[in-house]
Amino acid sequence: MERNLTQGSISRSLILFSLPMILGNLIQQLYNVADTLIVGKTIGPTALSAVGSSYSLMTLLTSVILGLCMGSGVVFSHLYGAGRREELRTAVFNAFFFVLVVSAALNAGAFALLERLLVWLNIPAEAVDYTREYLSIIFVGMSFVSLYNFLAAVLRSIGDTAIPLLFLAVSAVTNIILDLVFILRFGMGVGGAAWATVLAQGLSALCMAVYFLLRARELRPRRSNMHLNRRLLHLIFSNSVLTAVQQSIMNLGILMVQGLVNSFGFAVSAAFAAVVKIDAFAYMPAQDFGNAFATFVAQNYGAGKGDRIRQGLRTALKLSGGFCILSSACVALLARPLMLLFIEPEETEIIAVGVTYLRIEGVFYIGIGILFLLYALYRGLGRPEMSIVLTVVSLGTRVALAYALSALPAVGLIGIWWSVPIGWALADLLGLWYYRRRRKTLLPE
Repeated sequence: MERNLTQGSISRSLILFSLPMILGNLIQQLYNVADTLIVGKTIGPTALSAVGSSYSLMTLLTSVILGLCMGSGVVFSHLYGAGRREELRTAVFNAFFFVLVVSAALNAGAFALLERLLVWLNIPAEAVDYTREYLSIIFVGMSFVSLYNFLAAVLRSIGDTAIPLLFLAVSAVTNIILDLVFILRFGMGVGGAAWATVLAQGLSALCMAVYFLLRARELRPRRSNMHLNRRLLHLIFSNSVLTAVQQSIMNLGILMVQGLVNSFGFAVSAAFAAVVKIDAFAYMPAQDFGNAFATFVAQNYGAGKGDRIRQGLRTALKLSGGFCILSSACVALLARPLMLLFIEPEETEIIAVGVTYLRIEGVFYIGIGILFLLYALYRGLGRPEMSIVLTVVSLGTRVALAYALSALPAVGLIGIWWSVPIGWALADLLGLWYYRRRRKTLLPE
């Protein structure tokens, strides 16, 4: 179902458009929580540490694919907002060709560098074999991730978030069922968890492809669109690559912190594996709302509606800010019960580390909520280079402070946790200052 975001109530448009995206990723996070819970409770803390370390690496790799798809989606939304449907179909063909080539190269590189990645991540010795087994299987599903996310980006660019939600829900339910069957019934361990994920990803990609071919005929490239267009390829390349770089920098910084966390030993590594899942669940709706806002900005930019973009930013800040404050309160108050979902009560050291993290970092979710909106604003305006600057400031500060503060005996591990909200705050201040200074040149008249 198409949704034109250049007309009507701004708050209503943003909420209705973003809600399926938020629900979809909440379902995905519920799966991630269930997957972590099943692995942690049935196989043990060692497997939990392995899956947690693998999650950080896979987030980095898939962020490249996601960035390419998100960047392409901005071009699609610009063309849709401007009413240029024929060019939109040509852009879809060109972007698919580009994403396909990059994804294949990324997949091959991941397999080739697996052993080096294990060393780089400082995986605890007892978790190395589990991590190797898990990743070697998970890499098989990267092509499915690429196909699903590309087609989802095409549909979302014209305001359709319901269909991607439907197929994501089918995939998540399938994944949980297969987890239980492979791990509990057949005793396949972390390999079973990995195969469950790959098969579920394949199902969602297949469903999306069938729908696109049979039902999205207005978007499906025709024979006249199946040629490489240098101008469109340039637009797609510049937006996609810069967005992929921004996403990769963000997750590379997280991965570097993962390596530092792992150096503190098994208990800290296991705790971090649990809290990153709690984190993702807590602020993922704000991230999805930001991604929805990017489409809102892009459609209105293509339609030349600068005033609507300006009003939309004010509305989005209020909506996202309110949610983040509520989320922070819940996480801070329920830190220990949340940790007990993943860790047995007798693992007191692991639980204590996780609770400390959540009561420091979790209080400041409004910082990441604002940052997600700023990323979306500049991406939707066709200025992904500014998103890169904000990411470098945020993650650069986080990584530098994490390594510097954790080396001080008086600070130690807590320094890693405090580096997170400090990085968010600095990037927010820079992004808002730049918008206020350059607003007249950034927005269409």
